[in-house]
Amino acid sequence: MTTPSLLSMTAPLRDHFSIPFHDFGPSGAPPRLALVAGLHGNELNGIFVLSRLAEFLRRIADGTRGGQALNGRIVVVPAVNVLGVNTGSRRWPFDKTDINRMFPGYDGGETTQRIAHAVLQATRTAHFRVDVHSSNADFEEVPQVRLYEPSEDERGTAMLFGLPAVIERRTDQVFTSTLGHAWRTHGGENFVIQAGRAGDLQLPHCERLFRALVAFLHHTGLVSGVALAAEDQDTHYFRRDQTLPLVSDHAGLFVSHHPVGVWLQAGALIGEVYDGFSGELQAEVRAPAAGMLSGIRRQPLLYEGDLIARLQTRASMGERRELKGQEQ
Repeated sequence: MTTPSLLSMTAPLRDHFSIPFHDFGPSGAPPRLALVAGLHGNELNGIFVLSRLAEFLRRIADGTRGGQALNGRIVVVPAVNVLGVNTGSRRWPFDKTDINRMFPGYDGGETTQRIAHAVLQATRTAHFRVDVHSSNADFEEVPQVRLYEPSEDERGTAMLFGLPAVIERRTDQVFTSTLGHAWRTHGGENFVIQAGRAGDLQLPHCERLFRALVAFLHHTGLVSGVALAAEDQDTHYFRRDQTLPLVSDHAGLFVSHHPVGVWLQAGALIGEVYDGFSGELQAEVRAPAAGMLSGIRRQPLLYEGDLIARLQTRASMGERRELKGQEQ
């Protein structure tokens, strides 16, 4: 069987390269689902999960998973930044550009513009589109679906993944050059998934994400005959005003033993900041409100103004201010 490629190109100082993808189901129909990972070469969780999912779908398609059937066309691109994966680089290794800042791309442009164009062309006709990421190497995120100015259909469909959190985010200027934003001009339903951090594999996050994608295939009818295991955690939906970032007032070494996804009470200890020379305790980082710890810093070296953690609160920002005023 010939493996299809999004495009093949030459590269300086090495062999030619291609960006392979998987195409399952009836070839004459538009894809119902497109999944993309590895726009950043060091985000290994998504690459690992989509490669495993492709094997799962291949076995359904060729009939080796008895009683299970594929009911639509699915396109899977496990790794876009193939040379970045080879070199452990987040960005394209030759000119250091970020592929996820090159959309919608240009087929006659620079290498990363051409790659972005090819990815968009291969996925834009799908009804459901999923872009899988990890955070950077310093920060760990709970597996979550992110929505940017979502439709009501997207709000409902996002719950089908069964991940711990669905989080609405503001559309800032940076997001307008990403694949997730480029998809929006083509209708359909679009989702960005974040899980873990870049640089290595966090297997518990990978397992949770794999189960979430299989659950999505089942709930949307794209795959039938799959028996789903019950998840041990509910999905919680958070609006844009229910995200509370915590920024450090001190430099030093940050230490925390909390896993992401835990629920904390107001005032709960999140971590400590120590002086890197004397070892003295500089500060305690405590939750200013009750909520889910959706992200936390894993790089101990801390500068003033660095993001330490994110809390997803049940109360909105306005409600938190009102409660604080009543307490005072």
